[in-house]
Amino acid sequence: MIIRELCVENFTKVPHAIREGVERIELCDNLAVGGTTPSYGVIQQAAELVAESKTTLAVMIRPRAGDFVYNSYELKIIETDTLKAIEAGAQNIVFGALTEENELDTDALETVMVAAQGLPVTFHMAFDEIKNQKEAIDQLIEFGVDKILMHGGPLNQPLNTEKIKDLVTYANGRITILIGGGVTSANYESLAQACQTSFVHGTKIID
Repeated sequence: MIIRELCVENFTKVPHAIREGVERIELCDNLAVGGTTPSYGVIQQAAELVAESKTTLAVMIRPRAGDFVYNSYELKIIETDTLKAIEAGAQNIVFGALTEENELDTDALETVMVAAQGLPVTFHMAFDEIKNQKEAIDQLIEFGVDKILMHGGPLNQPLNTEKIKDLVTYANGRITILIGGGVTSANYESLAQACQTSFVHGTKIID
């Protein structure tokens, strides 16, 4: 079975997603800039609907557009937003942070893992910018991260199925790989098979 994660902006498409029976919803705001943290009210309303369904609610924690290098003030915002998202009903947290050298920001990740209080955490597409991705996979596993969302390269290029398949093989079931970026209702099955994963993500996963 393929697990479909529909990425939605704000609350508007949440009812439709639940009616269509998607397995997961990633709730964001500002998708035009790649997604930022939705408001407390939006999370709470989405969580109330999801609670009556078989769909799981994941919430994006990202304080701003731009890069994924955060200062101490932004990290405090991220920590508070994570706590508040869980209070509002988030079932999963989606987050990513890098150093200026495009390596995993382990201090930021540790902060979020503590704030997440044991809920599953997905490291988002900031992963595609990391230099040594196999080392990063090992680090994310050590931190207890549940999933990694990746495209395999720049978003303006097709999904890099060979690269992702190699990373899926390396991960060897120790962490789940989600594929996203150009994944749609028409192609998710073939792309999932090519990448050897059962988890797909996108804004057009359902019609």
